[in-house]
Amino acid sequence: MQLRNVSPADVDAYVRMRCDPVMMADLGGPLPREGMADKVRRDAREAAADLAWIKMIVPDPHTPDVVAGTVTIWSHDTDDGPISEMGWMILPEFQGRGLGRRAVRALLSQARDEDRWGVVHAFPATRNAASNGLCRSVGFRFVARREVEFAGRVLNSNHWTINPRTDLT
Repeated sequence: MQLRNVSPADVDAYVRMRCDPVMMADLGGPLPREGMADKVRRDAREAAADLAWIKMIVPDPHTPDVVAGTVTIWSHDTDDGPISEMGWMILPEFQGRGLGRRAVRALLSQARDEDRWGVVHAFPATRNAASNGLCRSVGFRFVARREVEFAGRVLNSNHWTINPRTDLT
């Protein structure tokens, strides 16, 4: 497995992840296909400028165009101040293979090695057993249940944190 920056050519993967009712069931439902190419271009610019780590998960380096999903760390402001947040999505045909866990661990290891991002937060939906299990298995600490906003929707989430410098298991 390897991680590579998102590129403008990744529109199809974004559409498969973000516009699919099953993939987006815990995130308030599918997003509209319109505007997805613009979203990918914005993400690719942010990744290229190293403002956010927006990575495509490539299961086999010999086929770099085949992606299993995404793993991302970015910073944003909240009512409690700025935070670093992590998220991931794994396409159905790649789920259950440990790729998400490996990708999350790899990005957190990079954060630790570069001493970047500080404490990292994750907010998987309370009903998303796989993502909550991934948080536990990597070493995130459960903070509380919390409502968060995603794409203009309010979601019931579990709030997890990890300090890659001290908590990475």
